[in-house]
Amino acid sequence: MKTIADIKCHIFNVSPKTNWILISIEDSDGLKSWGEASLNGWELILKGTLDYFLDDWVGLPLNEFKNRLNTSSKIPGGLVYNTLVSALTQALVSLMAANNDKSVCEIIGPQKRQSIPLYANINRATMDRTPQGFVNTARKAKELGFTKFKAAPFDKLMPNICSTNEGKKCINHGIDCVMALRDYLGPEDLLMIDCHWRFDELTAIKTLNDLLPAKLHWLECPIAENYSNWEATRRIRSAANANGILLAAAETQVGLDSFQTIFDEKLYDVVMPDIKYCGGPWEMLKIAERAYEYGVKFSPHNPSGPICTWHSMQLCLVAPECEMLEIQFAETEFYDLLQNRSKPIFKNGSLFLPDIAHDSPDLDMELLIGRPYQRVPPGVETILNM
Repeated sequence: MKTIADIKCHIFNVSPKTNWILISIEDSDGLKSWGEASLNGWELILKGTLDYFLDDWVGLPLNEFKNRLNTSSKIPGGLVYNTLVSALTQALVSLMAANNDKSVCEIIGPQKRQSIPLYANINRATMDRTPQGFVNTARKAKELGFTKFKAAPFDKLMPNICSTNEGKKCINHGIDCVMALRDYLGPEDLLMIDCHWRFDELTAIKTLNDLLPAKLHWLECPIAENYSNWEATRRIRSAANANGILLAAAETQVGLDSFQTIFDEKLYDVVMPDIKYCGGPWEMLKIAERAYEYGVKFSPHNPSGPICTWHSMQLCLVAPECEMLEIQFAETEFYDLLQNRSKPIFKNGSLFLPDIAHDSPDLDMELLIGRPYQRVPPGVETILNM
């Protein structure tokens, strides 16, 4: 019976703002597979968590290891532990597929479609944070065939300054960026705006109204996703829906139970589970199936590296419904350079499996080792909760 022979954490520095945390699992026959656990600002703590549990996991048969990988929003290790387990589950699915000469799709569920529509997250590639800077990045994406775009233009805004002159300046600049994008894209292309929880309720609704000429497809994460904001969230959703706009969120939620609460409380039109955080492929499929039952759109959060994209794509191919999948556009050349084989095929704004679908990604180890951990700023979700 095959067992877990080794688990390693590899921290790959992508840019001054980004590290990718990549987890490799090797079995007793020497087969290796990958999962992604990127969580900016928490890299060394996540690596330390793996080191702590390593002796308990190495040597386990694959199926027993699978049974150990449980996620929950109530686990003491919080998002760090759940992220590690989500990555281990990704890698384990690939390992099981390779051992059985099957595709990942065949391991997690029957394939329901041949391709996945994509939208380009143009935010991190936009170094020039002016309206024209966002347009320039959108133009590059559009030239490659994208027709769906997302940006996060409300830099430096925080909930506690929304009503101040400084906050109003940040909001007005963000609105200018959004309107410039709509003017460039024309009326047909989809445009989504990510707020990264930077608003309070009143300014979120006012900004939503100010953005009506931009004809947004969805507004994402306007306010913090906690119990005290549920009523406010429902009011924001109502204001958005009244104008044909969807409300999207839930990228850091963990496990089906957390999403069940979202469905029961009727908080969002679109849920965006992230395969790095929500519990991995099997848990994400449960979330997708439950979203379908409740008439909520399923659109996975995927703003990081190629391993996350690989696993998110596999899940989207078997989910009962998939609105579209996010992809980080042109943040770094390393996105392509790191992959030796089994790159998904991009064509006309959609993603397809490679010809050898059962191959798991193979990474350039020399490149991976050559760009070790560098300290980067924590994500805004960390800043807002410090």
